[in-house]
Formats: sequence, structure tokens, C-alpha cells
Amino acid sequence: MKREKKFRSGVKVRESFGSRLFSVINAVILTALALLCIIPLINILAVSLSSNAAATAGLVKLWPVEFTLKSYEFVAKRAAFWKSLGVTILRCLLGVSLNVLMCVLVAYPLSKDNRKLRTRTVYAWFFFITMLINGGLIPQYMTIKSVHILGTIWALVLPGAVPVFSVVLMLNFFRAIPEELEEAAFMDGASHWNILLKIYVPLSKASMATICLFALVYHWNSWFDGIIMMNKPDQYPLQSYLHTIIIQGDTSVNSTTDWQTMALISDRTVKCAQIFLSTLPIVAAYPFLQRYFVKGMVLGSVKG
Repeated sequence: MKREKKFRSGVKVRESFGSRLFSVINAVILTALALLCIIPLINILAVSLSSNAAATAGLVKLWPVEFTLKSYEFVAKRAAFWKSLGVTILRCLLGVSLNVLMCVLVAYPLSKDNRKLRTRTVYAWFFFITMLINGGLIPQYMTIKSVHILGTIWALVLPGAVPVFSVVLMLNFFRAIPEELEEAAFMDGASHWNILLKIYVPLSKASMATICLFALVYHWNSWFDGIIMMNKPDQYPLQSYLHTIIIQGDTSVNSTTDWQTMALISDRTVKCAQIFLSTLPIVAAYPFLQRYFVKGMVLGSVKG
């Protein structure tokens, strides 16, 4: 049995049983994957909004038990949390801007053929090898220390300034742009900078949004480099700070003298509150970039 499916063009196409079955199975699998991603976050939110007794007894599942905002009130007064959040925001602003800038500047010349850039293949392999071979943590640490940026925000930003995977996406997107636009601009006297800024960049919003999303997630979630490259805990970015209190424990909860607050919060509820607050910015930013994400990945992954 076949069902007719009408498209915007007005053409009716018969949809087979196999096609409908595939759509159902696909929807079930994607729904299951979505639930696997969102259920832990809902549980963390529920624990953060529950009382100490309910969280300790393991009574909290997907809904708060003995609802209270004391954990969030406690976090709101924590200077260490907000300072680490500020470090992460600064890192994201600098890191994402630098990543996009370097991707555009590297991808534009590499998107040309060997007639326009004779050493293009050499440069392309130079960048590609870095995806296969990593210098290691010790050489990276020694390099950062030798240039005297250890313990500064640049130690978190500069080592990943040129994400090669994003460069590959961008250069393939650039290669899909018709060469006639560039040739017409050259005939009008435009330079390479004018062509890049007035033709390539405006036409590459989808690919740039995808790169921004990749860079934002990388800088926001990165924690290991913060622990290695920062000299003091008060310089840690947010994820390094959260890793420290989750692994080593949060002793500040036990130091409060407010007995009413201690009865309603615990180390676990405060941790969950901080984890949920650290997740909100990424969750809030994703919908604004999601509309470009699929288009940027598809067009950037296919050679034009």
C-alpha cells in the first residue's frame, strides 16, 4: 500500500511502505537519543531543586522533591563560581573570534587550485598532518612556558587557534563558491582582501556559524588545559573549577554557619546547581546557530 506525499512544487510522489517504515524507525531512534541526552540534565535540575534529605536518600528522579531554591541562593553568593565563569566567557570571546578569523585566513588561499597557489599542496599537507600527529602535552607546556604566557588567558586560547577540521570545512565551502564571482571582482579592480571580505565571507555565513558552534563548545567544555596551564585555582575556567569540586569535593558547603541552609542543601545539590548553570549558556546559544549547522556541515564537507 502506497501513500501520496505532496511537495511544495505541487508534484505528488507515492511514498512506499519501506520509506514510511524508515521514517518511523528513524524518528524512534532519534527520539531515544534525544531522551538519553536530556534525561540526565533533567535529573540534575531536579536534584538541584530538592532538599538535602531527599537528594541524600536518592528519592529524586525527574521531578524535585521538597522543592527549594537554597542551592541556587548559595551558588549566587560564591565568588569562585562567578570568577571562573568570567574566565570562561573571556576565553570564549577571544577563542571563538580567533578561531573564525584564522579559519577564514587559512581556508581562503588553500581553496585555490595549484595554478593560483603553486605550493598549495605543501601547505595543505602541513595542516593536515597536525590532525594525525600531536606533539604531546609536554612540548606544548614547554612552548607555552617559553613564550611567557603560562598562567594567562592566552595559554588557553592560542594553542588551539587554528582548528584544522574547521579549516577543511571552510575551504571546501569556499571552493563551492563560483569562480566567476571572483573573476568578475578582479576585472573590476578588487584585491584579494576585498574579494574575501565582500564576497566569500558574506556567502559563508552557514559555514562560519558551524565553526562558531564547534569553537564555542570546545572552549566552553575544555577543562584539562585549564588545570595544567593555570598557576592558581582562582584562574581556572568554569569547567576546570567544576572538575575540581566534583572530584575533590566542595568543602564550602560544610563551612556555612546558617543551620537552616545546611538542612536544605548538601554537597550534591550545590554541585548539581553549578553544573546546571554551567550548561545553560550552551543550551541557550545552540538554537540560534542550529539553523545554519546542517547546511554548513553538508556544504562544507563536499568538495565544490
